[in-house]
Amino acid sequence: MTLDEILRALPSYLWGEGGQWSGLALTAKLFLVSGGLGMLLAVLLALLRVYGPAPLRWAVAAFSYFFRGTPLFMQLMLIYYGVSQFSWVIEGWQAEDPFWLLFRDATFCAILAYVLNTAAYAQEILSGALAGYPREEIMAAEAFGMPRARVIRRIVLPGALRRSIPVLSNEMVFLLHATALSSTVTLLDVTGVARALYAATYAPFFPFLMAAAIYLGCTFALLAGFRQAERRWLKFLRPRSA
Repeated sequence: MTLDEILRALPSYLWGEGGQWSGLALTAKLFLVSGGLGMLLAVLLALLRVYGPAPLRWAVAAFSYFFRGTPLFMQLMLIYYGVSQFSWVIEGWQAEDPFWLLFRDATFCAILAYVLNTAAYAQEILSGALAGYPREEIMAAEAFGMPRARVIRRIVLPGALRRSIPVLSNEMVFLLHATALSSTVTLLDVTGVARALYAATYAPFFPFLMAAAIYLGCTFALLAGFRQAERRWLKFLRPRSA
């Protein structure tokens, strides 16, 4: 693969052509939507895991065990390819049911798999942070007459989220790298573009090297953002200089 061919392929790696998202633009979309929705679901599940009634705690634990105990690739295959074998799904497609038609969209299926997987891992992190929150701070808030729900909403949850930033950064890096699996369900993300170029040129080295460089740059930027967040929101945990 020549330098000219690499430069011609650069737009496909970054944003796509012909009005169709591909490459880095699609990878960023998958990452941002999945990460945002996954974290929202993780917060809800963590609250249920720590403060909910026993049946809900067991349900959240079972959800977490399944999605952390099976490979993300298998989850993506089950959602994108697996649901199509059921008769009610096929009937929904034939009837053009808006809900079931979503499962014909590779982007929706990929995002759904990433959201569920991210929520399972992040809820474990947040559950530990909520359960281990300093009891003294909770007692101080209750001493001022704050109701328990407000203590959780105003004191415990924000504090647990701040304390979880270093660990959650690793989960977000994992999600960024996991978006590479989208190429297995026909999406032209960064890895999908590299695979398409490899299929066209039979030269695997430079297409995948370009993809690796893009992922490396994105990972560096993501970690830098999290380090900045740690310096800003975890300043109170650092010992003061004399």
